[in-house]
Amino acid sequence: MAITEQQIIDALRTVKDPDLHKDLVTLRMIKEIKIDGSDVSFTVDLTTPACPLKEKIEEDCREALGGIPGIGTISITMTATVRATQARGVQQIEMPGVKTVIAVASGKGGVGKSTVAANLACALAQMGASVGLMDADIYGPSIPLIMGIEDAQVEVDEAKEQLIPIERFGVKVISMGFLQRASSSAVIWRGPMVSKAVQQFLRDVRWGDIDYLIVDLPPGTGDAQLTLSQAIPLTGAVVVMTPQDAAASVAVKAISMFRRLDVPILGIIENMSFFLCPTCNCRHDIFSHGGGHQAADALEVPFLGEIPLHAQIRAEADEGTPTVVISPDSAEAEAFVRVAEAVAQQVSIAVRRAPIDLQVVP
Repeated sequence: MAITEQQIIDALRTVKDPDLHKDLVTLRMIKEIKIDGSDVSFTVDLTTPACPLKEKIEEDCREALGGIPGIGTISITMTATVRATQARGVQQIEMPGVKTVIAVASGKGGVGKSTVAANLACALAQMGASVGLMDADIYGPSIPLIMGIEDAQVEVDEAKEQLIPIERFGVKVISMGFLQRASSSAVIWRGPMVSKAVQQFLRDVRWGDIDYLIVDLPPGTGDAQLTLSQAIPLTGAVVVMTPQDAAASVAVKAISMFRRLDVPILGIIENMSFFLCPTCNCRHDIFSHGGGHQAADALEVPFLGEIPLHAQIRAEADEGTPTVVISPDSAEAEAFVRVAEAVAQQVSIAVRRAPIDLQVVP
């Protein structure tokens, strides 16, 4: 008997997305089914190009179809379409083409938040996503240094009155650092001025089509965070912390602020988690251990992963090339990639949990 499309669909209904906990057919991930005699081909359209379970999903599909009598060659094309969040209120700024917005925050300075944000953006871009990186740290913008574009001159689209972001390592970047005339001068602004600057970056930058806009927030829980959270449809927030107890208590304050503003918490990243000695290959927990895990468990949010403490990460950031770009095969780069995959997973889950606020962007 000839194999039918219904047989294919019924078989694939047994395959569930491990994160979304629904079958691929219900999630409308199965596209372009073609049958040629006993051979079958189709496309699985995932919710992120950074899906860490891509191979498992493909394997599960092959196993499910293998039970159909007489089936021949199974050809599967794996693609990805990031779903978009919509404005949840009339006061929120529309950002055409920007599908998801991820705030990277910390309760205090000195935890390596900007280095994490830059490496996350570059890792997602390497996986095939279209990525923007907005440096909203008005008081101490460091993204231009980390991305190696300190001397970049931002162009303006006069007709549309929009700033054109600088592209570096496949990431579109905008920063207050580009607009400061004297890079060594301190920025001393009042709250309303901070809010106005953040809103300008949201309204007046020509981002184009972006899967993920990573926003590097200033540390703490001040005006920039409040403005951003209230002005645009944040998909969620990532909180960066270090392992010690004091840092955990500070991170809790940042998470509490986002929760009061109804911003989903995508999870906690523990930076400077441990030091791996290059000589003896032994792990040393210099800043204690487990603070990120404990904070995530206590707050019932995902733990997204550990980034090791290594002089190489700092040196590469100072030289203007994130670790995932200049040392892609290093253990440090692999840690950033795993965290980026975990963030992308949580974005897909957050978008799926709010079906009323969603639009599918083709």
